[in-house]
Amino acid sequence: MSDAVSALNGARYEGFATIEDQGLSGMITLRGDLASKDLKAAVKSATGLGIPAQRQALTGKGTAALWMSPDELLLLCPYAEVTERLAAIEAALKGQHFLAQNVSDARALLRISGAGARETLAKLCPVDLAPEAFPPGMLRRTRMAQIPAAFWLNNEGAFHLICFRSVADYAFNLLKASARRGGEVGLYA
Repeated sequence: MSDAVSALNGARYEGFATIEDQGLSGMITLRGDLASKDLKAAVKSATGLGIPAQRQALTGKGTAALWMSPDELLLLCPYAEVTERLAAIEAALKGQHFLAQNVSDARALLRISGAGARETLAKLCPVDLAPEAFPPGMLRRTRMAQIPAAFWLNNEGAFHLICFRSVADYAFNLLKASARRGGEVGLYA
């Protein structure tokens, strides 16, 4: 068996925003009744977090629970722990209607930070990223140029973006082009 590597293998770019590969991350797609007490308990056990509200990202110590649709969450955890956490979720929900799947190797995770982070994303996504419209903890599934992506803003002002692994290089290069010095629009200055 070969060693797993992230899609971008540690790529990093610094312009008026910093774009960086976040490396391997454990990701579990969980579909089911988000109002179910058993599903809530399974999420709490796997991540230490509750069920996020619509378009919300909850983050903990090395974990996250991301609202993806009315019946779907994306749970993040350390890559080395995803198999164990997935097994615990499956055991907790046995006999119920749900789907839990390891999607860690199908996705890439990027971080966009710095003073130009909002502008870098705003030039690529049809989303209002003004501070009053997109506060920390908000999550959005959208298009970034020609690809689907999801991103959320943390309390430190950095965005975390998830895309399919197959388009990770394209996503990185889009973000890099958007963050080039001299390309600032000054919308959020």
